[in-house]
Amino acid sequence: PREEVAYVTCTYRSTCIDQPDFLATVDLNPRSPHYGQVIHRLPMPNLKDELHCAGWGPACGCFESGAAAKRSKLILPCLISSRIYVVDVGSQCRAPRICKMIEPVDVFWKCNKGHLATTHPLPNGDILIANMGDAAGNGKGGFVVLDGETFELKGNWENECEVPPTGYDFWYQPRHNVLVSSAGVVPRVAGRGFNPDDFKKGIFGRRLNVWNLSCRSLTQCFDLGEDSLPLNVRFLHNPDAAEGYVGCALSGVVFRFYKSCEANNWAVEEVIRIPPKDVSGWIMPKMPALIADVIISPDDRFLYLSNWLHGDIRQYELSRNCKPRLVGQV
Repeated sequence: PREEVAYVTCTYRSTCIDQPDFLATVDLNPRSPHYGQVIHRLPMPNLKDELHCAGWGPACGCFESGAAAKRSKLILPCLISSRIYVVDVGSQCRAPRICKMIEPVDVFWKCNKGHLATTHPLPNGDILIANMGDAAGNGKGGFVVLDGETFELKGNWENECEVPPTGYDFWYQPRHNVLVSSAGVVPRVAGRGFNPDDFKKGIFGRRLNVWNLSCRSLTQCFDLGEDSLPLNVRFLHNPDAAEGYVGCALSGVVFRFYKSCEANNWAVEEVIRIPPKDVSGWIMPKMPALIADVIISPDDRFLYLSNWLHGDIRQYELSRNCKPRLVGQV
């Protein structure tokens, strides 16, 4: 069915407005007199959380449990405070409410993690949240897990293996027993603002990580370059597909990752490069594209990306084993 509402995370960080972040509900019903308008705001009970990436609870994608795809819970991890909110959007979709809250101290003590980024439901019904750092804001990758029924914090997801130096986003393909995660930034340094001198200091992540999904162990790492900062990871929607794409914010490059001919090994290749623009009066002599998000259409025909600093949205046609072709731009 056509969506009737959308939920948007909204933050007041760096605005000098001392109010809590909120979840906005937007009316998407074209027959409604409030179509395209914010019809409800759900303020968080705390200040300076910085809501970032919202993710659905377990009903949207738990393949093993056989749950119906009814999205009744929205998970809101916080990038700065490391708090986690669980929002009930099933009881009253147009006026959601907070039904559970996990405090930062629990995340710190139980997982030694913090600065939470991206959320996805796991195949077994639990909820996986990627983190960017530890409690002190030092860079630290990995994941924390919520119970899919009680939403209690269960602990860390990864086994005792090498934890990536930074983390941000991830996606997985159960039929290939693989999870791919991207890098992020060192929160306590990058939170002060962008500094080109940080390129040489390892502040910006540069790795793409390949995990064994069932064993929860790191199996491969790819260094995408010191100016890369890989963020958004997207597999094709076809559950048999062994390929996906990751957008790099600072280099303006999209890499394709895919299963190579060697057994259980993965490879990467550059498929899109948006050249930087020559500018004056900016922090650097050239302005990178800064790919802020990547989306693949449900039929796997098109890839869309937000060319954020340059100010446009791009549409690329995807074809098997060929580089994406630019076919639309707004």
